[in-house]
Amino acid sequence: MTLLVGAFTIGLILSLLALGVYISFRIFSFPDITADGSITLGAAVAATLIVQGFDPFFATAVAVLSGMLAGAVTGILHTRFKIHGLLSGILVMTALYSINLHVMGKSNMPLLSEKTLANHAEAAGMKLAGGAGTFSVFGWDLGASELSALVFVFILIVLVCAALYLFLRTNLGTAMRATGDNPAMIRALGVNVGNMITFGLALSNGLIAFSGAMLAQYQGFADVQMGIGMVVWGLASVIIGEALVGEGGLGLTIAAAVMGSVLFRLLVAVALRWGLNPNDLKLVTAIFVFASLVLPIIIAGIRRKKAGAADA
Repeated sequence: MTLLVGAFTIGLILSLLALGVYISFRIFSFPDITADGSITLGAAVAATLIVQGFDPFFATAVAVLSGMLAGAVTGILHTRFKIHGLLSGILVMTALYSINLHVMGKSNMPLLSEKTLANHAEAAGMKLAGGAGTFSVFGWDLGASELSALVFVFILIVLVCAALYLFLRTNLGTAMRATGDNPAMIRALGVNVGNMITFGLALSNGLIAFSGAMLAQYQGFADVQMGIGMVVWGLASVIIGEALVGEGGLGLTIAAAVMGSVLFRLLVAVALRWGLNPNDLKLVTAIFVFASLVLPIIIAGIRRKKAGAADA
């Protein structure tokens, strides 16, 4: 049961990554590889500030701002210097590897002895539970720390999703979505497409850095290698979510990204429990994303052939 709760918690934390990838890949159709560096940047900045004695809430906020700055740099390289979007992301991601090393001063920074948001959640949970160390949920004994962290992260994700939904329905958010759908039309309406893309990438990477900051505080460490392949993880979450809910409105699409992240993390946890070699995790993830992209096309082709045969 502890493994299941941990998988749920990490899946919810990584849903922030999925939401960021959703903004860049789905709203703007922008192949932003910055995510691999910005999630580590968020973890590195938050961990460094916490170790230096700063409040974890402040450290997390600074981590989000650092991710937004990284995304804005990618947007500026693309819109101002006319560098291809994919190459812009690769340039910033590559630079962030060295920047993250300089921020932490080493490749790995432990947080086990520091006061983090996870500790705050645990303390609040213990206080509300009257000091009880364990809870019984459906006959399973759960530690107060794991359950408190899950509830805290769940509430946080609900608030973030609600804020993102409300923002995307504002004039600015609508202009962002319209920029991704039809940049020529939005340009004709007097909106600066370059600024919209830059702001969208900043928002996307801010969410991704938020995910990195939360992940580091939950796991108890920040590592310079933790962002490798994360953009694929986020894309897989978005694809799974879309497969679950199909076509729907904005709110359903946002919820789908969260659902996809949690489900994907649960699948990974089950696979690891059944004996999957952790060294094969990235390979399996890539294969799964490939299958998720190709299978809908194959299924649609089969349906068209059947429909054509029926008409004949």
